[in-house]
Amino acid sequence: MKVLVACEFSGRVRDAFQARGHDAWSCDILPTEQPGLHIQGNVLAVLDAGWDLMVAHPPCTRLCNSGVRWLNERNLWYDMDSAADFFGQLLNCDIPRIAIENPIPHKYAIKAIGRKYDQIIQPWQFGHGETKATCLWLKNLPKLKPTNIVAGREQRIFNMPKTPERGRLRSITFQGIADAMAARWGEL
Repeated sequence: MKVLVACEFSGRVRDAFQARGHDAWSCDILPTEQPGLHIQGNVLAVLDAGWDLMVAHPPCTRLCNSGVRWLNERNLWYDMDSAADFFGQLLNCDIPRIAIENPIPHKYAIKAIGRKYDQIIQPWQFGHGETKATCLWLKNLPKLKPTNIVAGREQRIFNMPKTPERGRLRSITFQGIADAMAARWGEL
């Protein structure tokens, strides 16, 4: 299967699909952190390259509920509309199977995107003792099934210190979730 992992610089989801024998490519405006098949650039330019599946991780800063306090304070409503437009281009592109992940969105972001998410997953359902609610918008894909429910749940991601690396570290997909995506959706 030809798989596009959009807006991914870590290579984690790409590599999980490649480990299962798929022709998987990551694409991001940033260079990849792990050597592998990577397109550095705007993902919108490669959406029509004959992909069978896309797993996308669009920027969430202007869409997620946790950042809503900044919308009025910093007058960022236009940024939300732009982010929702990009999200919608990914969600509605001509790829047969699509999964888009993002944190819980602001209610106005849901309206701007055009529909609510299909599933909420947590890292602790996939072998990581942490909480980080992650929403999935699915097109022609089944919901993920938990693979390894663990105890000892903490908010490590939320409680990360405010450093220049915080945003990058918060955006990397947990390995257990990447593996579950490749296992579940790679079988189709």
